[in-house]
Amino acid sequence: MFGSKKILSAMSAIVIGAAVLVTGCGGGDNVSNESSNKITASGSTALLPLLKPAQEIFQQKNNQLTINISGGGSFTGMNQVASGSVDIGNSDVNLPEEYKDKGLVDHKVVVEPFVFIVDKANTIDNISEQQAIDILTGKITNWNEIGGANQKITLIHRAKSSGSRATISEVVLKGTAFTDDAVILDSNGAVRTAVASTPGAIGYVDAPYADDSVNILKFNGIEFTAQNIIDGKYLIYGYGHMYTKGEPTGVVKEFIDYVMSDEFQNSHVENLGFIPVGKMKH
Repeated sequence: MFGSKKILSAMSAIVIGAAVLVTGCGGGDNVSNESSNKITASGSTALLPLLKPAQEIFQQKNNQLTINISGGGSFTGMNQVASGSVDIGNSDVNLPEEYKDKGLVDHKVVVEPFVFIVDKANTIDNISEQQAIDILTGKITNWNEIGGANQKITLIHRAKSSGSRATISEVVLKGTAFTDDAVILDSNGAVRTAVASTPGAIGYVDAPYADDSVNILKFNGIEFTAQNIIDGKYLIYGYGHMYTKGEPTGVVKEFIDYVMSDEFQNSHVENLGFIPVGKMKH
């Protein structure tokens, strides 16, 4: 199980909302080449709690290097790396068909758990798959329909550019359309903050964002833990990807290799709220 204090400590450095991380004094949008001392990346906000510590550690090892990482959503990251405006596109989704002719190379770096969250006053502690589908599609609109208070359900979630949304669509909804009666926000952090402050709200976030300001729901009666994901019991997860246009070279390759290294995977990944890819049973 993850250490909540360690996760909260890692999360304290993350900017909520725009979720932009900028380290060093570099700027601009041009892709760095292999001799550059600058790396640019954009995309998944779900991966920011992983990449911020990786960024800090890697820069300590390479003090002449500047790494600029921004959010924007998984599909934004894939679009920007495909167009050549960033070195790395961070994403929560497998490469869609429409991107397969763009020359993108997939680097699968981590397992990303997702959880459903509600405000602290909500007495519901578990949601079944069917109940989740009915809430996300607008069929269930009041908590009293699933044993809760007589209170309107407010769905708070992500835009279509979000890999988190794509993961929930694939794993939970299995492609069924979300209801349009929802509050749409631009990052995991923004969803967490809004759910915490909205009575009757429900949302989904990357697990490292689920702090003590919200309640985490069991899914089909199964509590979210790393071991439950590894054992195949808790089913809401995806993989975090770092996409490059062509095989990476220079400092870009070195940074991705560090994130995928045994040193980082074994020493940091679980403490940050994720699961090393190597621990999954295939």
